[in-house]
Amino acid sequence: MDITELILHDHHEQRRMFAFLEDIGGSNTEGLGAVWTRLRILLEVHAEAEEQLFYPHLLKIGTGVGGESVVEEVTDVIKDHNDIRDATREAGEHEVGSDDWWKAVTAANKANSDHMAEEEREDLTDFRHHASLQLRHDIAVAFAMFEAEHAAGIEAKDKDPKRYIEQNS
Repeated sequence: MDITELILHDHHEQRRMFAFLEDIGGSNTEGLGAVWTRLRILLEVHAEAEEQLFYPHLLKIGTGVGGESVVEEVTDVIKDHNDIRDATREAGEHEVGSDDWWKAVTAANKANSDHMAEEEREDLTDFRHHASLQLRHDIAVAFAMFEAEHAAGIEAKDKDPKRYIEQNS
């Protein structure tokens, strides 16, 4: 088991769930609501697991990729996670299937897609270059346990990027 592979697997599942929403269409609000609830939980739990278990290690061993320092990379991540959380909260304020709900879901999809692309290109690469296979395994086990223990969801809370960096560096 490897944390970078587990994160990639979660990303694939998130992309698939957003595609399901598009395929369901607007008239099946029960189906949209069920898939959205599952996706919202996946997004929230995944982000929290990364923030608790993956990114503190990247801050300690990473060096940055693509001209950014590891601190800049992780600062971007926390901002991205906050944007995703904000969009999912916004969706929760509207009737499933309404134009405003779709607008918020689309914002969540865009923020998440941009985040995943950057994370896959930079953060996971940086981690693969610097983490031992044992560390990658140990974090993956803890990550899988965290996701299983929180399968019903968590309370999503935005984090201050600067404070997160200070607490985890």
